[in-house]
Amino acid sequence: MNFVKWTSPAFAAAAMLCASPLAMAQDRPPLEAYGNLPGVEDAAISPDGTRMAISANMPTGRHIAFLNSAAQLEWSIGADGIKFRNLRFVGEDGLLVYRSNTVEADGFAADQYELEQALMFNLAERSAPELVFGGNRQLMNSVFGTYGIRRTGTGWRGFFGAIEYRRTSNSSYVFDHGRPALYAVDLGTMETRQVAGSPNEGLARDWLVDGAGTVVARFDIARSSGSWTIRNQSGEEIASGINNNGDAGLLGLGVGGQSVLHFAEGAEGLTQWFETPLSGGVSVPFQADIDIQRLFWSRATGELLGYQVDNADQQLVFYDPAHQRAARMTQAAFPGRNARIVDWTDDLGRFIVHTSGNEDSGTWYLVDIAARRADELGYDRPSIVGAQIGAVSLVSYAAADGLALDGILTLPPGREARDLPLVVLPHGGPHAHDEVAFDWWAQAYASRGYAVFQPNFRGSTGRGEVFSRAGYGEWGRKMQTDISDGVAHLAEQGIVDPARACIVGASYGGYAALAGVTVQQGLYRCAVAVAGVSDISLMYSTERRETGRNGLLVASLQEELGPRERWAEVSPRRLAERADAPILLIHGRDDTVVPFAQSRAMADALDDAGKSHRLVELEGEDHWLSLGETRRAMLREAVSFVETHNPAD
Repeated sequence: MNFVKWTSPAFAAAAMLCASPLAMAQDRPPLEAYGNLPGVEDAAISPDGTRMAISANMPTGRHIAFLNSAAQLEWSIGADGIKFRNLRFVGEDGLLVYRSNTVEADGFAADQYELEQALMFNLAERSAPELVFGGNRQLMNSVFGTYGIRRTGTGWRGFFGAIEYRRTSNSSYVFDHGRPALYAVDLGTMETRQVAGSPNEGLARDWLVDGAGTVVARFDIARSSGSWTIRNQSGEEIASGINNNGDAGLLGLGVGGQSVLHFAEGAEGLTQWFETPLSGGVSVPFQADIDIQRLFWSRATGELLGYQVDNADQQLVFYDPAHQRAARMTQAAFPGRNARIVDWTDDLGRFIVHTSGNEDSGTWYLVDIAARRADELGYDRPSIVGAQIGAVSLVSYAAADGLALDGILTLPPGREARDLPLVVLPHGGPHAHDEVAFDWWAQAYASRGYAVFQPNFRGSTGRGEVFSRAGYGEWGRKMQTDISDGVAHLAEQGIVDPARACIVGASYGGYAALAGVTVQQGLYRCAVAVAGVSDISLMYSTERRETGRNGLLVASLQEELGPRERWAEVSPRRLAERADAPILLIHGRDDTVVPFAQSRAMADALDDAGKSHRLVELEGEDHWLSLGETRRAMLREAVSFVETHNPAD
């Protein structure tokens, strides 16, 4: 990691943040324009709106840029060589920058972990950043959750989970256990103080911290039985239950901070949200009749401000009337742009908003409610603009069993939507979903002449919990046929040529790509699996081992995956001899989510079966393709493979 201080005049590349992208347009952007890390990765605004921070990728490298309230550059810091995660202001003069590292973890159950670190910047002094827990030999220099940034009488405090080392007889410190305690960190002096201890062995623990920096709620759950309790500041039990699959936990503080919102498995196995007074009393259902996509919390107090409804309109509901007007005005300013509120001032007078979609490859805005204006802050991909962006739309269709489904269709720019070659691009997760937005991977294929279909198969999010749970036990079965049913629908409409299709995906999408040419047959000319699962039994045993044989995880996985005796039937590795199309496997060596061993095992099985395949190893890369060089390498390999086996022309 290299943080280097720059002054405003030296930061010539900052012009890319605010320059019009139209000036950079080309007839067809190079593939690297899609595979590059976004020009702007994240942005944050200070509580009173006097400062903003942007993580930007420039030709000269990654920088953290600091802007004043007029969006003018004040100064910046070079940040090459880090795996950036996000930004968070600490008052007006501090900024936390989160990064992650893949590390060998002695004493843990797994060989490698992706650990998160937090770096504190003093913006007033413009000094070098300091690592949270970096100066304390008794603590691992990583953070295990951020539980609030609070202004107290003596300054700003950050509340973080921390792993404590055990002191030995010779005064050295060694790993003892992986159960975090809660620490308060003075973000001015970086001094640390434990405010809540770690749980006993066999328990997992979570906390809620109020606006004064007081731990007002503690949640404990037994890893073996799923028995859980919530206790208040006085240690009194205010809620309890048993959830065998671990589907229980804290959400946050309620409106006004006098209650706690939490969730637990309820009737028919569905998750229910509850609200319980911190002083004790009856737990009541919280918004039981509304599917909620997102909750908004006060950055200052941790209290609930409002929520976003999970429906076609993505309606925003805020409890304070002034906040409601501001949020609705912000949402209304970007119709059809898939607008996402990223950050906001304490009074919700200014917002940072990200948009993308048709003719928009990703734009960041500063919205000022009082001035009724939205100013562009920067762009994800300024060299991909206008007519270069493939048209994106929502396609509705029905599965073979009648279940209503949808997916996202991206069309190649400048080509008639008729008998097009197709790339099927199922999402990862599988508990995720695709939206009408600019997707860099889909657009890369579209720019090369392909229609791209991203199906939201059963098991996806975005349609409520019943739809999500409909995928339980359906890996390689109905979740898989939901994908091919979508292809059949597009073929019936005459949009695509089903005889000219490949399937490509990452993570669960990589599993679906492999299943498309093993579990299923006769559908695709090729398959590309990036960090894909190839063997469900291997995935299960790895998860079980790496989580210390966590009984709750075991129960949850078994519920989602279905009967163990049926896993081999839908594991591509076990069906390698059935592969009926060439397969490209791409995997990062530092992947801690789906280990590299999954692709290695698939490659070995394909070797034994004499099937056409290739394995590409991405050195130093993680599950999220966090590094620009290896992300570009992945895209070049994946697109070239599809073009070889399924030419667009």
